[in-house]
Amino acid sequence: MTHGNAPDTPRSTLVVTAHAGDFVWRAGGAIALAAARGEKVTIACLTYGERGESAKAWRAGKSLEEIKAIRRGEAEAAAAALGAEVVFFDAGDYPLTVTPELTDRLVGVYREAQPDVVLTHPLDDPYNGDHPAAARMALDARVLAQAIGYPAEGEIIGAPPVFFFEPHQPEMCGFKPQVLLDISEVWETKRKAMECLAAQQHLWDYYTDLAVRRGVQLKRNAGPNLGLAHKTMAEAYMRPYPQVTGELA
Repeated sequence: MTHGNAPDTPRSTLVVTAHAGDFVWRAGGAIALAAARGEKVTIACLTYGERGESAKAWRAGKSLEEIKAIRRGEAEAAAAALGAEVVFFDAGDYPLTVTPELTDRLVGVYREAQPDVVLTHPLDDPYNGDHPAAARMALDARVLAQAIGYPAEGEIIGAPPVFFFEPHQPEMCGFKPQVLLDISEVWETKRKAMECLAAQQHLWDYYTDLAVRRGVQLKRNAGPNLGLAHKTMAEAYMRPYPQVTGELA
């Protein structure tokens, strides 16, 4: 544990996501796996994606507040399907602006969640500035939450490893898979969570196909004799900080 609680304290995962759907498409498998192991998963959802990622609702003539309510409801249902808790910041998207106030709120979430693992966006995305903004605040808040002199409630945290989940346009974001996570056993759970996001139904098949492709890569890198399922599903991640280990494996 990064926070020195009792040995029987469940592990904790913190996911910092720019929009209501991001945590499902990009990290739903990791979230479902952690929850299935009995770990606590907290999702810090900075915006509802109401302006930039809700075109279907805008075309249907919905108001801003109606769209926020729709996207919040979808995110709550998806998080429940995955076994996670979600905290909404309602910071406003397109643009999501990095501010000391938002970063400070995130510090509070870090100290309350005491995460062993942090998942968030990569720092580069030329198509959507909200994603790197969320990542920047996630990394900054992680450092501040470690500082004993930082004026925020709660116990300081350790240095939980950070994993960047895969962006929608990986080639354009400098994303190269460094970690391939087998999510085959929870794939149906992730798909169920994806189907909670009716506002972005056009992405259901895209992220299903991506999981298949990453599964093929996982099998190729794992070797042919590990008993993997014929149709292995996977998610890809990068690491911004070095892995700390006592054994190369």
